Amino acid sequence: MNRILLTLAMLATGAAQAVPPAPPKFAPIAVTSIFRPLQANGTADDALASGRLTQGSFAPAAHASKRWRIAFLFPHMKDPYWAGCAYGVISEARRLGVVADILPATGYDDLHGQLKRMDDAIAARYDAIVVSPISMTANNPSIAKARAAGITVLELANDSRSDDLHLKVTTSLRGMGMEAMRWAIRDARQRGLKSINVALLPGPMGAGWVKGEVDGTRIAAQEAPIEVNVLDIRYGDSERGLQAQLAGRILNRHGKRLDYILGCTSCAPAALGPIKAAGLGERIRVVAYDLTDEIAHLIRNREIYAAADTRAVSQARVAINAAVNLLEGRAKEQPHTILVKLGMVDQQNYASYPFDSSIAPENYKAQLAYDPGKE
Repeated sequence: MNRILLTLAMLATGAAQAVPPAPPKFAPIAVTSIFRPLQANGTADDALASGRLTQGSFAPAAHASKRWRIAFLFPHMKDPYWAGCAYGVISEARRLGVVADILPATGYDDLHGQLKRMDDAIAARYDAIVVSPISMTANNPSIAKARAAGITVLELANDSRSDDLHLKVTTSLRGMGMEAMRWAIRDARQRGLKSINVALLPGPMGAGWVKGEVDGTRIAAQEAPIEVNVLDIRYGDSERGLQAQLAGRILNRHGKRLDYILGCTSCAPAALGPIKAAGLGERIRVVAYDLTDEIAHLIRNREIYAAADTRAVSQARVAINAAVNLLEGRAKEQPHTILVKLGMVDQQNYASYPFDSSIAPENYKAQLAYDPGKE
């Protein structure tokens, strides 16, 4: 009886709510699964062109049977894209009952830092490591080292040419560039333009997603029913100040000739200030290669016109759930790559767009660790 009264007292004071409820399961995520055999040492887009494809959906995994420890190696936490990934990881770690530690480097110029974090994760004997590589090839030896140590290794979002991964979870990075460029072409035709001049702010040279963006942009430009001239491409770390400088250099050289600027998640917003300062806001339209909460607000306010969407939250959810399935030995036939289907958002579909599959909730403060044993 005393125990019952104590419980009622705790409920009355709110003490019993110290442990937050588990988040709801996400809706099945539309994916393309790619199975071997396929091109050796290839990108996810190479796999898409050479592997066996299955269209379907990825469902939430069942609760883990043990408290698996999973490390996530992000390039940085400097923009909302990685905050969205962190939200997807931590919310699912809580639901699945596993440990998740996000170990970010300091930027795309910090390959040494990411490799050091991989060494630290190997030394700490995590059950699985999910890496978002800074480089297409320079991360490969560290991935092989983790695999040789008996650790399950997955890749999230950023691509590489490693053949030592248990699984890649990403999108078609080439498709991301194609979708952004195709939107600009459709928009130009609706405006009656017969040709357009475009500049690109794709992000840091050498990153897998940047090459995919640029390759996809060029493919869509070559296939366009109107003339598309890519006048300039400026590469650089996604730090906002640097991207604003790069945008300014583009405008100084090509400003009055430009119709569109296509840019990454930090690059596209960074271009807005220089465009406005140059008095070209009515001429140049900005399209983003990917979606964040900031870009969503800028689309709503008609400052950025459209964004392709690699669905960062969904990718992170798939990655941690796939890691748990691998650790639990649940998969019958394991794909080489899982591609989350791309989205595209603009003014036309803004009101109905499923933003919760792509960006963290408003005012979300990124959490870098979760341990069910400490909750």
